[in-house]
Amino acid sequence: MRKGAKVAVVGGVLVVMVGGAGYGAYTFLDALNDGTGTERRTGPPSSDEVARTTEKFFAAWEKGDATAAASHTNDAAGAGTLFGQYVGAARIGEVRITPGEPTGAGGRTVPFSVRATVSYQGKTEKLAYRSRLTVVRGETTGRALVDWAPSVVHPDLKKGDELYTGEAEAPPVKAVDRDGVVLTKQKYPSLGPILDTLRERYGDKAGGTPGIELAIRHTATNAADTPLLTLAKGRAGELETTISAKTQAAAEKAVAKYAESSVVAVKTGTGEVLAVANHRDDAFNAAFEGEVPPGSTMKILTAATLIDNGVATMNGPAPCPDTATWQSQTFKNLPGMRADESSGATLATAFMRSCNTAFIKLIDEDPMNDASLTEEAQERFGLGRNNWKTGITSTDGTVPASTGPDRAANAIGQGEVTMNPLNMASVTATAITGEFRQPYLVPPDLDDRELATARGLDPATASQLKQMMKLTATSPQGTAARVMSGLTGDIGAKTGSAEVDGQDVADSWFTGFRDGVAAAAMAQAGGRGGEAAGPIVVEVLRAGG
Repeated sequence: MRKGAKVAVVGGVLVVMVGGAGYGAYTFLDALNDGTGTERRTGPPSSDEVARTTEKFFAAWEKGDATAAASHTNDAAGAGTLFGQYVGAARIGEVRITPGEPTGAGGRTVPFSVRATVSYQGKTEKLAYRSRLTVVRGETTGRALVDWAPSVVHPDLKKGDELYTGEAEAPPVKAVDRDGVVLTKQKYPSLGPILDTLRERYGDKAGGTPGIELAIRHTATNAADTPLLTLAKGRAGELETTISAKTQAAAEKAVAKYAESSVVAVKTGTGEVLAVANHRDDAFNAAFEGEVPPGSTMKILTAATLIDNGVATMNGPAPCPDTATWQSQTFKNLPGMRADESSGATLATAFMRSCNTAFIKLIDEDPMNDASLTEEAQERFGLGRNNWKTGITSTDGTVPASTGPDRAANAIGQGEVTMNPLNMASVTATAITGEFRQPYLVPPDLDDRELATARGLDPATASQLKQMMKLTATSPQGTAARVMSGLTGDIGAKTGSAEVDGQDVADSWFTGFRDGVAAAAMAQAGGRGGEAAGPIVVEVLRAGG
């Protein structure tokens, strides 16, 4: 027997173990762990296991052996399907993978770079990208396995996505702003998903021809395909948008300072969207598609409802007690707000100080009912009918007819009311002009879209709303005065903070106007309106239209 070898009997089988703990011993234990015995390895994989697993996984991947590569993951079925597409539908070959130094807890995460070629109908292009994987212990086998996620194959892949190479889903488009400035993902990152959608929807209407590309097809979400590599360029058609490059640049810069934030700016006289920006960990266009409580920015619509129903005027009485009870539920003001039940307590002061209790008490006056806010939202502000046609996917707010405590909560932007920055920018534009003009990003004559309509507001109502928003932005008592202090011109605003279940910090909301531009922003867990959303809106308004 060789020097250093030991003999052991396991389960009645004579086993030679080199050096007591060498490769022979590991191989035998692996056999047990594969299900031929009862012993299983436990605990995090060792550095040797990580190295061996990734080596085998990468080797199978490079060979184009989908079954073998998938067998080294903890989801052989899912991995096998995607690796099959990688070799088949995506036509990716000549794969070379270079692993980096392991990182993370226990050195179980391995970054790596991929170099390959993509070939289709005689055209070949080189593909290069970086990704990473993590090695974990298999729950049933005890084997060291790659923790499967589509992002292992490519960082842009998500669950339900597919890879393919072929003729592009739609011709390329050269999207331009209102003055002909080209809009690109590189210069305006927030517009990336929007530009993909515009290509999908309007590529064939803009006069372009499709090229050949490697792309991700988002079958689970029906989002526009994400191109990864162009093998043959198509001819781009030009698509005019309503965006202002100057305003968009300001919006991109503003949201970058606050996590999970979104902003929209519109031209008050037309409804044209001048900017839309999101700073989020995902690609969700919360600025257009979000559905969350808008907090006290809703008081613009509530004040309009009170005025239109003859319940109040801006100079009429609106006491602001510390608390207000509605059908057994007690509502309070924000901490630090001083109660005011004097003869000088008006709707205007309640609005600019953002007093919740004043609005709760007024919402109970005749002829107000459960549907009053809903009717005002639909008939005068064009909200809640699910009929906006902006050119891309959007929602137009929810203001349901609510009973019980939710009726009161809706009045202050809580309860069952949901909005997004697009909706609130539109509310502001309607409030100060008296006219509802449905916001849009792509001119409706491009595809003969019929824009939504609504009655709008009586001139007297609009005048009062505008004056109250101006006081909020300029009066020492106004909650928006500090953040708006650096702006000149015709300005006004409304702050808001919305409590959300599961969040310790409220969502920050702010909407305002300046010289023909209305903008609204929201920052999840951003605190009070002036703390996060306010500075975003101010930067956008400063840029103008």
